[in-house]
Amino acid sequence: MNFLRQAMAVAAKDLRSEIRSKESINASLAFALVILFLFSLAFDPTSDEVREIAGGLLWLVFAFAGTLILNRSFARELVNDCLDALLASPVSGAQLYLGKAIANFVILMVVEALSMPVFSIFYNVHWKDAQTIWILAGVMLLGTWGLTVIGTLFSAMTVNLRLRELMLPMLVYPMMIPALMGAITLSALLVAGEPLGADNQIWFRLLVAFDVIFTLLSLALVETVLVG
Repeated sequence: MNFLRQAMAVAAKDLRSEIRSKESINASLAFALVILFLFSLAFDPTSDEVREIAGGLLWLVFAFAGTLILNRSFARELVNDCLDALLASPVSGAQLYLGKAIANFVILMVVEALSMPVFSIFYNVHWKDAQTIWILAGVMLLGTWGLTVIGTLFSAMTVNLRLRELMLPMLVYPMMIPALMGAITLSALLVAGEPLGADNQIWFRLLVAFDVIFTLLSLALVETVLVG
């Protein structure tokens, strides 16, 4: 319980900082809305082909918007040597990492929730029932947590690099391929209004396994990444 309490304290600190500055939310939300708008101009929203690739477009936007949030996760602690102070505090590296991952997850989910109505309008998506929306929300939760746990770890790894804005996407996206495949496949089916059959359940299991494995690996490795 003390482990989670310390992690939640770190998450609350980051969320309070973001609420005051709104730096990450404003940048990532503006980026997501602009990309959704540009894609809607490039494709015919009413065509069947767009419905088939809508899941890919949606997660492409989420993945790129997410890196804007993740890049700031540890970079904001460089001011006044705050990161060194955090590492010297009683908080362990795993607690610091988990707290920042939770904060990044919440911020990214807020951006995604605000982007979804715009996506529905621009791409003429009509949700058939509430169950479809809830299932899509579950897919977004699983996919976003996978992006967050990997992105937060690599954000800690690249925090002292001059080109961290470039290095972070190059490291995160290849690692995210399995989770993105599952999230894109399920999202495309739900956006198109098609039922999820038994053959699609493997993608849910893949997302859950991906999240569990990389969460445990990140918690085990983050101390080495931060302290060396």
